[in-house]
Amino acid sequence: MLLFSFQYLPLTVNLGIFAASAVVIWLAGFRLSIYADAIAERKQLGRAFVGTLLLGVATSLPEIVTSITAATLGNATLAASNLMGGVATQVAVLAVVDWAFVRGALTFFSPKPVLLLSGVLLMIQISLASAAMTAGEFFSLLGIGLWPVILLGTYVVSVFMLYRYEGRDRWAAVDIPDAAYEETVSQIDQTRYQNFTLAQLVLRFLFSAGLIIIAGWAVSTSADALAEQTGLGSGFVGATILAVATSLPEISTTLGAVRVGAYTMAIANIFGTNTLEVGLLFVADVAYRGGLIIDQVDRATQFVAALGALVTGIYLWGLLERRNKTILGMGVDSAFVLAAWLVGMIGLHFLT
Repeated sequence: MLLFSFQYLPLTVNLGIFAASAVVIWLAGFRLSIYADAIAERKQLGRAFVGTLLLGVATSLPEIVTSITAATLGNATLAASNLMGGVATQVAVLAVVDWAFVRGALTFFSPKPVLLLSGVLLMIQISLASAAMTAGEFFSLLGIGLWPVILLGTYVVSVFMLYRYEGRDRWAAVDIPDAAYEETVSQIDQTRYQNFTLAQLVLRFLFSAGLIIIAGWAVSTSADALAEQTGLGSGFVGATILAVATSLPEISTTLGAVRVGAYTMAIANIFGTNTLEVGLLFVADVAYRGGLIIDQVDRATQFVAALGALVTGIYLWGLLERRNKTILGMGVDSAFVLAAWLVGMIGLHFLT
């Protein structure tokens, strides 16, 4: 990895690399969501499953690269705080998208019970991670702790449960919005790709994902260098600067999903990505050779993990209640999420 070389570049050069990489991530991420939706339509896959697995994995590529890089360099705090901080940040992304691009409450236009299951599974994953960070590691094999294995296993089980559940919902939502319902809008957009073969869609998806890998690495490493040059701590940087930087694919793909009317995919993308990010502590633990990564987390990482559980819980409330009430142009639940995230970032500043 070439992470260390960025620290010797001038501040202005790192800013340029960061900005250029962010643009590439934004554009590639937006196309990624459209191709994923087209693949879902062609293969008759549920959008929540596609958002959780296909988009969730693809948009987590920057986090995978960043966590491996940081852990390999021995910065376990940066690796863990980036992953846990990304959970809260990416839920806040939904609030921003709701405010900017949804005319009403986002959760009102997502009447799919499978999203509740996805959110509950994410809460379980965060709770396990919080328990791990509080209790510490108590067993390891070949330098890998038991907790990261449990977290990775929980993610795999979650994907399997979502796949089985979607399409066999045990109950249905009432008061479904007719005019803006996601299936109607999405089918309009799909006409642009009706002449594409499945292989062409998959190749375009993979090409966009490849761009995200390269640009995600560049934006993450330049952000880390910028943090080093400004003297900020690893815990704060990982939970804020790097979390925001590596969340750019989620921002663009979520926006892309909303713009084609795939509201369920938009929420499932964030929930699925976050479940995977917690599971990526396993990858970071494998890459970290200075001990067990769970034992290296600081108070800042524990704090942002709790913040991630809080904002996820708020959206679960919104999905259950499904009230099309707004505050400042966004759903009430999105307003609470954004407020909680902003207050959390202020609190995080005083912790580091």
